[in-house]
Amino acid sequence: MVELRRDTSDDLTEGLFERTGVFWRVNRESVLLLGGGAALLLQVAHPLVAAGVADHSDFRERPLRRLYRTVRAMQTIICADRGDALATAANINAIHRRVRGTLREATRLYPVGTPYRADDPELVLWVYATLVATSLGTYNEFLPALSLAEEREFYEESKTIARLFGVPESLLPTTLEDFWCYWDGMLSGPVLEITPTARALGFDILHPPITGFPYVLGGVIGIAALALLPPVLRERYGLKWDRKRTVLWGRAQRILRTTLPVLPDVARASRTARRAERELAR
Repeated sequence: MVELRRDTSDDLTEGLFERTGVFWRVNRESVLLLGGGAALLLQVAHPLVAAGVADHSDFRERPLRRLYRTVRAMQTIICADRGDALATAANINAIHRRVRGTLREATRLYPVGTPYRADDPELVLWVYATLVATSLGTYNEFLPALSLAEEREFYEESKTIARLFGVPESLLPTTLEDFWCYWDGMLSGPVLEITPTARALGFDILHPPITGFPYVLGGVIGIAALALLPPVLRERYGLKWDRKRTVLWGRAQRILRTTLPVLPDVARASRTARRAERELAR
C-alpha cells in the first residue's frame, strides 16, 4: 500500500504533496534543471541501468528529450492533482515492466548475460536516489541552503516517489542519515562501474546533439553536470575538472546566488508548479 499523504482524503483534485512542504518548495525551482545532467550520469553509472537505457530508448540520439520527459513526468507527479499524478506514475510503471534484457558487457560484479528489468526495485531505488541527491545538491548550491531539519523533511516527503514506483519499505532507507549511508555505499562500492555503454551515453549527456547549437547549449549543460557530479564519478568517467571550469562555475554560482532570490516568481518557478498554485488559489 502506497502512503500518498498524511491525511486520508480521497479527493483526486488534491495533490500528492503539501503545497507548504519543503519537497514542494524545492521542486518548484526551475534551477533544479541544472542538476539533470549529473542525475543522468549517475544513473547510467549503474551497468544495468545503462544497458536498459541503451537497449530500449532513443537516448543516444535525443538525450535532452529523455531529460525533458523525465522532468515533465516528475513535475506532473509532484505538482498536478492526485488523479493526473497517479495516472502518470502508472504509465511509467507500465513502460518499465516492458524494459527487460541481459547485460552484454561484463563488470566486476555482473557477468555477461546478467538479466535486468527496469522495474527491479534496486534499480528503481538507485534512480530515485540520484534524483533526491541532485535535487538537494543543486538547490543548496544556488539558493539559501536547507537546514538539516528541512533536508530530513524533504527526504521524508520524497519517499512517496519511491513507493509509487515500487520500492518496498524493506529496501527504502528509513531516515535521511540512512539514505546518505546508502548513497556513500553505492559511490564507494563495486556496483557502479563505467562500462563502454555508460561512457558513450555520458558523452551524449555532456555533448547533446542540438541542431544548430551542437556545443553552445550543450556546453552549459555539460559544465553543470560536471560540477554537480560527485568527484569520484568524474574520475571514473575520466572527465577533467580543470582551473578554467572551476572559474567558470564559480562565476555561475555567484551570479545565480545573487539573482535567483530577487527574480520574480514567473522567472524562477516551474510553469507546472505555478499553474497548480493558481488552481489551488481559485
